[in-house]
Amino acid sequence: MVAAANPLAVDAGYKILRAGGSAVDAAIAVQLVLGLTEPQSSGLGGGAFLLAHDGKTHKLIAYDGRETAPAAATPERFLDSDGKPLAFTDAVVGGRSVGVPGTVRLLEIAHRKHGRLPWSTVFAPAIELAENGFAVSPRLYTMVAGEKNLQGRAKTYFLDGDKPRAIGAIMKNPAYAATLRRLAEEGANAFYTGEIAQDIVDTVRSHPTNPGDITLADLASYRVVVREPVCDTYRHYRVCGMPLPSSGGVTVLQMLKILEPYDLKAMGLQSFWSAHFLSEAGRLAYADRGVYEADPAFYAAPAGLLDDGYLHARSALITTTGSLGTAPPGTPPTRKEGARTVAWGENAALEFPSTSHISVVDRDDNAVAMTTTIEDAFGSRLMTRSGFLLNNELTDFSFAPTDNGKPVANRVEAGKRPRSSMAPTIVYDRAARVHMVAGSPGGSAIINYVAKTLIGVLDWGLDPQAAIALPNVGSRNGPTELEADTQAVALAEKLRALGHEVQVMDHTSGLQAIVRTKKGWIGGADPRREGIVKGD
Repeated sequence: MVAAANPLAVDAGYKILRAGGSAVDAAIAVQLVLGLTEPQSSGLGGGAFLLAHDGKTHKLIAYDGRETAPAAATPERFLDSDGKPLAFTDAVVGGRSVGVPGTVRLLEIAHRKHGRLPWSTVFAPAIELAENGFAVSPRLYTMVAGEKNLQGRAKTYFLDGDKPRAIGAIMKNPAYAATLRRLAEEGANAFYTGEIAQDIVDTVRSHPTNPGDITLADLASYRVVVREPVCDTYRHYRVCGMPLPSSGGVTVLQMLKILEPYDLKAMGLQSFWSAHFLSEAGRLAYADRGVYEADPAFYAAPAGLLDDGYLHARSALITTTGSLGTAPPGTPPTRKEGARTVAWGENAALEFPSTSHISVVDRDDNAVAMTTTIEDAFGSRLMTRSGFLLNNELTDFSFAPTDNGKPVANRVEAGKRPRSSMAPTIVYDRAARVHMVAGSPGGSAIINYVAKTLIGVLDWGLDPQAAIALPNVGSRNGPTELEADTQAVALAEKLRALGHEVQVMDHTSGLQAIVRTKKGWIGGADPRREGIVKGD
């Protein structure tokens, strides 16, 4: 079974599974097609986090393909001449925001370990579509129509004159096809050295008003990091996610553990009380996230962020008489200083809701949860001659390097990976079998989206499609956010009466989930986007 954000990408992954491919083979095929048909969200010019469950060994491996800051990067990267943080658009559009891409190397490393079909075979569906063309989808049309900052080749590629290409118009990307053919034949080294690498460097450094500083050496030295997943129990399940530098795994688990003492099932499906408790748990977890989480190669997070006693004490801060408002971070036990001075200033990063997620299971019980991104929609708005957009991932760092005189853990530093909210998740049942594979795009709100869906399935007994479709409700340690044009809006006045500051807003999540049942796998795709599920 394959669940992803675009029907053509799902078809490609399913075709690979039917040909005997593994879950990783299918995920690669899906990613390569997404880079063509949903290029505003992810692609070769970005990064990804991938959880891979091996059906034979029953081991779970976390692959970190996050982008890195160039060697020339300094903590003041996103400050203006007066030392003030830049406006988001001023920071993101152009080469300054581009990090060294990790996706291509990640796909190769994962394929070497978990692939079954030849590397070149999984490239075939995307090459065919890039050469023969695909129809512009309603979502791609809408995204292009709403984007005013496309630069150079990106503007030429996505626009027909000064207007978006019409829905249903056939788009071809021969440059992308040629790049894929080269990677299929030569492997990831052809991306990180040679003509493609030079193309990336030239595109980044030649922006007329906001150039970047990536070098060929930065690209050649990029490495994927294989990490231990972060896991903990929830009810009678074991929930596993990505470790730092993604805050998604820890923060989702914190939310679940904070909520575990409470009977969410008895509160009722998306009731006033469940909305209150979910929002309060979000406040507490996001408060810790804001100060304690960053690239572990630079800062060691407190070892006790998932300590049972600590989270039980945090959980007890939730009351039925009022809202916490803005929760302060806690003091986790066994705080350890890392390779550098521990820095607990409040993070000031801007994360915007683009990105994509892929969930796959194959016939041999292998599973993949992969969240993939170029950060904001259309990334840096720069497109290479090689046919792909470049990320703006460096804006996931804190724009302000200090807070009240204290260094911020997630500040820009050379070679560092910006903190992420991506939360690919795999859940195991009592028999240690994969029970659920899930994840979502959505910037910093990803954590709330994934937590909601896990609770929908594990507490409320919903099938994944129903859980995904639930209105998005939660807090990122600010207002309680209720999804516009949903039943959740009816909770606003009662929440305000309990002391919540309420904000009604759009929540364009893009959840993809697959769940094991007694009869086999069942999947769900977020109705807010164009995703589908396909499987046996």
